[in-house]
Amino acid sequence: FVCFLVFLSLDGKLGLSPEVEYPLRVAVLSVVLWVFSRKVIDLRVKNWAGTIGIGVLVFVLWIAPDQLIPGYRQHWLFLNSVTGAAPAPAAGYGSLPMLALVFRTLRATVIVPVVEELFWRGWLMRWIIKPDFLSVPLGAYTAQAFWVSAALFAAEHGQFWDVGLMAGVLYNWWMVRTKSLGDCIVAHGVTNGVLLAWVLATGQWQYW
Repeated sequence: FVCFLVFLSLDGKLGLSPEVEYPLRVAVLSVVLWVFSRKVIDLRVKNWAGTIGIGVLVFVLWIAPDQLIPGYRQHWLFLNSVTGAAPAPAAGYGSLPMLALVFRTLRATVIVPVVEELFWRGWLMRWIIKPDFLSVPLGAYTAQAFWVSAALFAAEHGQFWDVGLMAGVLYNWWMVRTKSLGDCIVAHGVTNGVLLAWVLATGQWQYW
């Protein structure tokens, strides 16, 4: 997760062309996951219908405020010195070459769900309950662990913190309900995949 955050902070600052930078990100994150996390990544899904439904529901909630309320995201609650604005290439993500788009898609739909679910639901929720997190079963619930992790997940998403909070609550709830890392990874992947399809269909690159 730290490696993932480092790449986010260096977005567009490495001096590399997009055709090099995005494949590099995917390659490095894939190697890190393989070396450090392959033994704990579990992609088994217990509830396919519910998991896909949660993924689609988070997507709907993610775009709903902007679609229903003109200028919603321009409010000072979302554009300020704390949350900032989502970084993007000068000409927008739509200007990226095809190879960069392919690897950005791969990162968003495959790498990010694994990295984030390992950290937020697989580790942090359990660590807040007890620092010896391996002794805490997946999906264990305390109000503090549930809401602190959801709030931090929201903060990670900058100007989209409001919908990030709703997403964090739903993903946390699904982890508590299914006690399955695989269900949460797939739900997160479905959200990102459907959001990507929406972006490509509408050209609303601010979501990506």
